[in-house]
Amino acid sequence: MTATPAPGTVRIGKAAVGALGLLAVATGALESVVTPTLPLLQRELDMSPAEGALLSIVLLITGALVTPVAGKFGDRYGGKRVLIRLMAVVCVGGMVSALAPNLPVLLAGQVLQGAMVGALPLSFILVRKHLPAGESKVAIGVVSGLFVGGGMVGTLAAGPVAEQLSRHWMFALPTIAVIGATLLVNRLMPHDPPGRPDDAGIDWPGLALLSGTLVTLMLVLALAADIASQPLVLGALIVLLGAFVTGWIAVERRAASPMVDLRMLARPAVWKSCVLTFVICVGTSGAVYLVPQLFAVSADGYGFGASATQIGFFLLPGAVAASLAGPIGGIAARRFGSRAVLTAGIVMMAVSLMALAAVHTEIWHLVVGKAVIAFANGLCVTATVTSTATSVDQGDTGIATSLVLVTRVLGFAVGVQVSGAILTAGTPSGSDVPAESAFVAGFLIAGAVTALSLLVTRTQGKGVQE
Repeated sequence: MTATPAPGTVRIGKAAVGALGLLAVATGALESVVTPTLPLLQRELDMSPAEGALLSIVLLITGALVTPVAGKFGDRYGGKRVLIRLMAVVCVGGMVSALAPNLPVLLAGQVLQGAMVGALPLSFILVRKHLPAGESKVAIGVVSGLFVGGGMVGTLAAGPVAEQLSRHWMFALPTIAVIGATLLVNRLMPHDPPGRPDDAGIDWPGLALLSGTLVTLMLVLALAADIASQPLVLGALIVLLGAFVTGWIAVERRAASPMVDLRMLARPAVWKSCVLTFVICVGTSGAVYLVPQLFAVSADGYGFGASATQIGFFLLPGAVAASLAGPIGGIAARRFGSRAVLTAGIVMMAVSLMALAAVHTEIWHLVVGKAVIAFANGLCVTATVTSTATSVDQGDTGIATSLVLVTRVLGFAVGVQVSGAILTAGTPSGSDVPAESAFVAGFLIAGAVTALSLLVTRTQGKGVQE
């Protein structure tokens, strides 16, 4: 058995970094297959729009909960050890999704797949431990870029695979790739030494209560459209949600090492960033969910009858725009300040959402609108993270930015569920196709909510500017 190397004595080569890159491509592809094929999955599994919305966000919610725990475990027990075990969970989840005969089983598979979101920070831990600072920055950039590239591959390939083979293979093929890449990482990546034990430990009660809060919130939003038929169930869930939130706040205030530091959240710079992130992601998620649904509506009505393959192709410009927004937003934040970039992104997004509500009769309307929204969201996220990171002490950067991450996931989840509920409520009795007015209402609400964030932006400092 190979001994664990001492810190700084083992350098990894291009092969090991390449294995991490392949894993990033495979996980990026597996993560992205649901979005372009969601209308197909809704038809095959007889899902309502609200249920489809739940399917599209459950992986992200799991990821937001797993990521901070995975990072702590990686520092404590070694990045490779935790990464391999995390990928084992992902592979099980991928196979469950591939074999799923119905929605509940598919949701379970997506919950397990959500562990993949913790793969990137663990990969970063590994390259930082095994490479000098300059080389590790390059390696982190390569792995991050390949993850985005994998997402584009999944977006393009999911439709053809689902239509030519089946929806089962749509999950199975990237899962097989994840298995192969994980085996390569296990073989080529040396073990990194565990860090010093953390006496504070993991905030398991806080994690459990936050999980219950998010799951209950999603159920409330999913059932909101059917409140007339089951008001008692919805009322009970609202009471349960209140109990989870109250318990979570009480636990986080007393925890020695809380999952979410509420004292940090009380700082104006942090809570303003969290409010902005939440509102912006609610608007962005409206477009993320509504545009593919509108593409799929029959061409006999007001839609385009696009197949899953065509939807993936139509969504590709948005994926490219999102990948470009990060570096462009970072450069712009240094040149003009974070507030200027944030304001520009919010205006672009709000105008695009309002425009989609008014004009959506041609495919290019949706393609261009979705691309502009994706680019604007990337600018906003970059500016918000930059502003948050430079508004707190260096030692608090990780805590503050993790709060923004959790808020981002929450905003995205709420926005998607609200959009799904709007389509469900706007579907005429006896039909499975929402009325066009439901899409108009969804885009208008997302645009109005996004525009409201300008009120918070005005109170922010200018941020980093050179």
